[in-house]
Amino acid sequence: MDDDIRTGGTHNDQIEDELLCGILSTALIKTTDTYQTPPQIIWIDSSAIATLGNFSASTGKAKSKKTFNVSAIVAAALKNGTVLNYRACLPEGKQRILYVDTEQSRFHCHNVLERILRLANLPTSCDSENLDFICLREYSAAVRMQVIDYALRHNDGYGLVIIDGVRDLMLDINNAAESVVVINKMMEWSSRYNLHIHCVLHLNKGDNNVRGHIGTEMGNKAETVLVVSKSTVMPQISEVRALHIREKEFQPFAFCVNNEGLPELTKDYELDEKDAKPKRRLNYRDLSIEQHRSALSLAFNDKPIRGYENVVSALSKAYEATGFKRGRSVSAKMLQYLMSELNLISKMDNLFYYDITPTEALLFDDNQEAEG
Repeated sequence: MDDDIRTGGTHNDQIEDELLCGILSTALIKTTDTYQTPPQIIWIDSSAIATLGNFSASTGKAKSKKTFNVSAIVAAALKNGTVLNYRACLPEGKQRILYVDTEQSRFHCHNVLERILRLANLPTSCDSENLDFICLREYSAAVRMQVIDYALRHNDGYGLVIIDGVRDLMLDINNAAESVVVINKMMEWSSRYNLHIHCVLHLNKGDNNVRGHIGTEMGNKAETVLVVSKSTVMPQISEVRALHIREKEFQPFAFCVNNEGLPELTKDYELDEKDAKPKRRLNYRDLSIEQHRSALSLAFNDKPIRGYENVVSALSKAYEATGFKRGRSVSAKMLQYLMSELNLISKMDNLFYYDITPTEALLFDDNQEAEG
């Protein structure tokens, strides 16, 4: 102990230094080193969307049929063949698949499992030795992470891991620290066990951005991010495009769910290439002053509006009539924007007015009281 004090260090410091020295040595890249190109395992047409040692994601809004799309990816990998537009080939010794569902009930998970087997042309009367499907809905975020880690440590041969509901591996989707921890785990698992992880997460309801800080991190680090969206022309059809991809971009494709409850490619359906990239939903800040004035003239009709809720309601109806339909919460934020940034609406006491002076507003207020 005295020696430790004299040298300014402890036994624990020595252990930590040895550990860090080992990491530094392992992490060092030398010009004499040789590395093999990571094996590609899943393609759309001729574009690789998944390689061993990496992770990817698919995203979409609620009811866009994200899980149907992922079922096709898994089925292609399970049969080492083609399903929809996905072609897969898992190498020898890496042909096992782990499917982790964090959102659905066991009943619905079982339905997904059967769908995958049917798409892969495998019997549903017995389990496939190459597919492990686990449901972690009832567990905490920390336990879910631990179970996945345990499964990967104790089972050899996984080449593909699906995490359907990566958002449920954390408590707060907008927590930067938690997001970094989850993404680092994806990179650690995929690299350490030489496998590919495909995550499923949601798009924001109001725009086409992937939800939360975890979505931002996923977009920055993932090999490929697919977006699944409902057709704006035929809602029963879902379209698949690349939101981000390191490889060359593939041709978008579309699928529907047939009478047997299986996804299949649509025929005689043309995707609008102008919309190949999802557009950000129009924000009230994107509207011109003229558009705002047109809606405000309709909302106020040359007279003030009394009460906060009344003016929010009037704005919602007026903007909807001019083609900008939004809910109450957006209209409330827009009111603040119109008052504090554009100075198009003023407020005195409980009276809101547009394009009239405060004196005129007071006169109107006095007249209203007299009439009352």
